[in-house]
Amino acid sequence: MTQRLLALLALTFFAAVGGAQTDEGLSDPALNARYQALIREVRCLVCQNQTIADSNADLASDLRREIREMIESGATDNEISDFLVARYGDFVLYRPPMQPNTWALWGGPAAMVIIGLVVFARVMRTRSRQPLDEDEFHEDQGAI
Repeated sequence: MTQRLLALLALTFFAAVGGAQTDEGLSDPALNARYQALIREVRCLVCQNQTIADSNADLASDLRREIREMIESGATDNEISDFLVARYGDFVLYRPPMQPNTWALWGGPAAMVIIGLVVFARVMRTRSRQPLDEDEFHEDQGAI
C-alpha cells in the first residue's frame, strides 16, 4: 500500500514538473525552424539576460505561445518583430537595431573599455613619476 502511494505521488510530481516545461513546437518543420529562430532572438523581459527560448518565466511562455500562434496564422518574421517592438520596445529584441535610441546599447561596452584604459594609463603614468620612499625602496630590494 505504501509503495503504491509513493509511486502515485512520484507520478503526480513528475507529471506536474514535466507539464510545466512543455513548449510544443510546430508540426511543419519549416515553420518550426522559423519559430525556433524567432524565440532565440527575443529577450525575456523578466530575466533580461536570456532569450524566451531559454527562460521559464510565465511571460516568456506567453510570448512563445503568441509567436507560435502568429506563425500559424501566417504572419511573417518582420510582422512578428514589429508587433513585439510596438508592444515592448526595441529592448525585446536580443539584438536591437542600430539607431539613435539604441546607440548606448551598442557603444556603451566599447566606451567603458576605452574609459577604463584611459584611467589605467593615467594612473600608471602618475605612479611612474612619483619617487619611491626610502622604505618602499628597501622593501622592493628585499623582495628580489
